[in-house]
Amino acid sequence: MIDDRRTTNDERMNYTRYFRLSLILFFLLVYGQGLWAQPEKPVVYGPGEKLEYDINFSFISAGNAYLTVEKDTLQGKDVWHIKLVGRTTGLADVIYKVRDRYECYMDPATGFPLLAIRDIHEGNYKKYNEVTFDHYVREDSSVVYSKNKGEVVVPKNIYDVLTGFYYFRNHYAGYPFKNREVMVIQTYFTDELFPMKIRYLGRETIKVGRNKVRCLRFGPVTEVGRAFASENDMSMWLTDDRNFLPVKVLITLKVGSFKIYLHDYEGLKYPFEAIIRKK
Repeated sequence: MIDDRRTTNDERMNYTRYFRLSLILFFLLVYGQGLWAQPEKPVVYGPGEKLEYDINFSFISAGNAYLTVEKDTLQGKDVWHIKLVGRTTGLADVIYKVRDRYECYMDPATGFPLLAIRDIHEGNYKKYNEVTFDHYVREDSSVVYSKNKGEVVVPKNIYDVLTGFYYFRNHYAGYPFKNREVMVIQTYFTDELFPMKIRYLGRETIKVGRNKVRCLRFGPVTEVGRAFASENDMSMWLTDDRNFLPVKVLITLKVGSFKIYLHDYEGLKYPFEAIIRKK
């Protein structure tokens, strides 16, 4: 249990950083580098899908997050509007209130981002930024324009955090992973390129709420340092079915651990076949 009377300002900042880290890494660590869109492949998600997650820090309920996909328009163009909203609840909300929002307007024909929005409210700290993506102005690369940083040349057809996550789901659903196969990741996030590695760790059946779910487990390689004690301090489970839904993530930090579970869902394109039904 966290005692608010003993919690220093630095410690509070660490807690909110870890909360944000768990939220963002959950959706950031799941897509590959330099992936090209394949519009001819059936899309495994679409407008109307809504995913709700519970976030726990050690034994404390720390917050929740929502992922939604909706139809929208951007400058007269039909787009899919993706939103990720995260917030602290309960004791965590008393200690350090977090209200974070990430949005992206995606071209449904290619899966590429057109506009990404990051709106952070954490205690007295606030951060807002918009990033536009141009995938066609250069033949060998893409260009992003950040309101905070300006124009930056990046690898061709790069994704933001949200479109990358959804493209990973669509591209890798049913993919024949090899044991301990490592996928290299390249992202543009928080105004910088952010490379990572993800290792496939096999199939597992886990408990999510009251249900047992067949999953594929992944182990993003973490950077040893202030937060992580080893490079194996994160695990992530996605459903072993056509939806390829993220249902659980475990992040082990030096100060405790974050657990994120799928709490509710609606608007899935396919039946939730990974759930093991009781006979």
